[in-house]
Amino acid sequence: MKWHGVMPAMTTCFDQHLQIDHGFMTRHARWMLVNGCTGIISLGSLAESACLTFAEKEAILRNMVAAADGAPIVAGIAALSTAEAVALAKMAEQSGCSGLMVLPPWVYLGDWRETKAHIAAIFRATQLPCMLYNNPVAYGTDFIPEQIAELAAEYENFAAVKESSTDVRRVTAIRALIGDRLRLFVGVDDAIVEGIAAGAVGWVAGLVNAFPAESVALFNFATAGERNKTFELYRWFLPLLRMDTVPKFVQLIKQVQQETGTGSARVRPPRLEVTGSELEATRAAVQHALASHPSPRSTAFPK
Repeated sequence: MKWHGVMPAMTTCFDQHLQIDHGFMTRHARWMLVNGCTGIISLGSLAESACLTFAEKEAILRNMVAAADGAPIVAGIAALSTAEAVALAKMAEQSGCSGLMVLPPWVYLGDWRETKAHIAAIFRATQLPCMLYNNPVAYGTDFIPEQIAELAAEYENFAAVKESSTDVRRVTAIRALIGDRLRLFVGVDDAIVEGIAAGAVGWVAGLVNAFPAESVALFNFATAGERNKTFELYRWFLPLLRMDTVPKFVQLIKQVQQETGTGSARVRPPRLEVTGSELEATRAAVQHALASHPSPRSTAFPK
């Protein structure tokens, strides 16, 4: 498992009956990989994981492993209980996944002793390399750099961090404590250029679901230090990338997919598709982006 590059936090496509459309998801995953993504992250927040059953999660992972044709599939591991999280981790390994993205417990905000025990149980459950997902904005649990360093010293298969605190100083703070022991990813779309400048080597991206080649180009330009190309593309992309950092990010990103012919806006309740002024603003942002699109462009989505 090589933790680097642009890895989509892939959306879950639903049909008109809100059942999983595995055929579409196969085409979607392969399209993003063809456009330069280095792997696929399934069952993350953007995938509406909380609205999926255990059986549906297993079916998605097995389908993604088959679709990826050797590219790494990373399974999001999130649950209410430690026992369920461990069962998900073991199932992901049995399904052929290459790594895990580990979240803190849903709903219960424990202290460090409790949270560490939950994370450690998942790390110990498989031999797969693990990415820790730090998103205090969404989940209320903040893995501070000292705690991350503590886990890194104790668990060999702890390999990477998805840093979504929105504070790029966390990247430099972690590196100051443990150097290059962990691979650091940016997990919020509108901080990717700043995160790379601070030392991040990967991007768990959201708008990549509709614009994979553009996302990969932005990452590569920023990594190579090509300032002019980076900021030209970043300025164009930012109105869309900012959709990844608001409470309705799932609905908005799926709406962008629908507007660009790369997915459906359907979401499972309690989420509802955006309407009214939210829908109009989203469509306007997409139309402006398409009208002013710089190079490169993603290949046409396969039908």
